[in-house]
Amino acid sequence: MPGFLIDLDGTMYAGTRQIPHAASFIKALEERGWPYLYVTNNSSRTPEQVAAHIRDIVGIDADAEYVLSSAQAAASYIAERQDGSRVFAIGEAGLRQALTEVGLELVERDPDFVVQGIDREFTYAKLEAAVRHIAAGAGFIMTNPDHLLPGAHGLSPGAGSLGAAIRMATQIEPVVIGKPSPIIMRYAVERLGLPAGDIWAVGDNLRTDIGGGIAAGCRTALVQTGVATSANVDAQIAETGFRPELVCRDLAELLERLDG
Repeated sequence: MPGFLIDLDGTMYAGTRQIPHAASFIKALEERGWPYLYVTNNSSRTPEQVAAHIRDIVGIDADAEYVLSSAQAAASYIAERQDGSRVFAIGEAGLRQALTEVGLELVERDPDFVVQGIDREFTYAKLEAAVRHIAAGAGFIMTNPDHLLPGAHGLSPGAGSLGAAIRMATQIEPVVIGKPSPIIMRYAVERLGLPAGDIWAVGDNLRTDIGGGIAAGCRTALVQTGVATSANVDAQIAETGFRPELVCRDLAELLERLDG
């Protein structure tokens, strides 16, 4: 029985627009009894908010238990460490909720870890505090490496762009949690409870979705509905070096090929 780790933005929806065949693809997985999980690098939303967005945009039932975000994976990663639980967080509601839900303490002074995600209220004071904490020995965790985020008014800086300032100032490389890191993919595979080789990583981004799937030992399927398109897919494969097992126009073609 196959399982599926499904990207969201660019695969299920594009901002506030449903991508065709997204709803029918999920319904088909449910009819077949094939388990799936939505895996997103978005650290700003809580799982409940992600599920609500799926319901609103895609028009299907979605529950928070089917969501794994980079914020949740970062919180789990820190909670598993044995060298402290005090965290200085640079991020939004999704990150802060994920950290406190696993029992971590959010602090402004003497943290064991600095964890940084997207933060639309990022300031020089936050940058300065993060740099000082890391220089004093705190671990540096970045939820995801995305440099840019698509939005209603074009592209905006992502978590990776904010993290670049911290990296430059500290000369310390962070532990990156989100795709293409195998860390979030490992948690996702564990959640599904299937061997990685039985799981399809599905997404529109070769660098993150497909790269993360390959790193985790999953099968990979690229859909040309977001970052990857029919016009650029060959160039992106050549640029990234990641060659997915399946390259499909959309989720409808993916389902056809899986059934075939």
